[in-house]
Amino acid sequence: MAALPQDCLPRLAAKNASALRGPRKGYRMTGHLTVVDTAATRIITLTRPDKKNALTQDMYRAMSAAINSAQADAAIRCLLIEGSGGVFTSGNDLEDFLNAGSDGAGLRGSEATTFLHALANNEKPLLAAVEGAAIGIGTTLLLHCDYVIASSDASFATPFVPLGLVPEGASSLLAPRALGHHRAFALLVMGRKLDANDARDAGFVNEVVPAEQLAAQARKVAAEIAALPVEAVAISRRLLKPQPSELIDRIDHESKLFGERMTSEEAIAAFKKFFDRKK
Repeated sequence: MAALPQDCLPRLAAKNASALRGPRKGYRMTGHLTVVDTAATRIITLTRPDKKNALTQDMYRAMSAAINSAQADAAIRCLLIEGSGGVFTSGNDLEDFLNAGSDGAGLRGSEATTFLHALANNEKPLLAAVEGAAIGIGTTLLLHCDYVIASSDASFATPFVPLGLVPEGASSLLAPRALGHHRAFALLVMGRKLDANDARDAGFVNEVVPAEQLAAQARKVAAEIAALPVEAVAISRRLLKPQPSELIDRIDHESKLFGERMTSEEAIAAFKKFFDRKK
């Protein structure tokens, strides 16, 4: 499937509600993301397996468009995010990320923050199917999901503090609520990794299945949710989750601190060490 021209992305963000409605088929919105509407579920698939689905600004922009355009489409009752190639996502593409934040702004004003706002404002049930590694924002975005299914080989890590940074994505608000303070501290501050069973026991993951069953199970759960009364689901979901304004306030506060930390001596030393290891 050919990639859409890059200059289509701004127009897609404005027109996606109509462009993605109609025939249920896939769209490659960047070279590394597909969006498929099947039945009542929009499936967003990260397709950059050669880079462990590391996220670029273009990928964030396309994911935001896919989520935002679904809000006005009554035919879409559920959203599902998944990876490809045996990996969910390794988080930010660091070179792309550092270039985008080279002015010291960090996440502020970035496509990553726009994507996080889209998650906070999303009104549709959101699922994730996690196979393999979910690192950084690959883990924190799951805190915005309503149902998470993991393969037995899945792992979750947020190495922000070891890199001299701070948590993002409203994870400092959502993780203690989901995991409790002590587990959230171990994950977000100490950078300790969770395996699939640990994540399920902590209440971070709903169910663990063999990798070969992950895609089918995710679609089965999505269909189950999509079959429920739409308005009752929407109202109940709003009751369960923090207000979007509260999430966005925390996202923006974290982003400000994240940007300040990007230029700190600790972060500069940590990133230098990271890139030196890659040489």
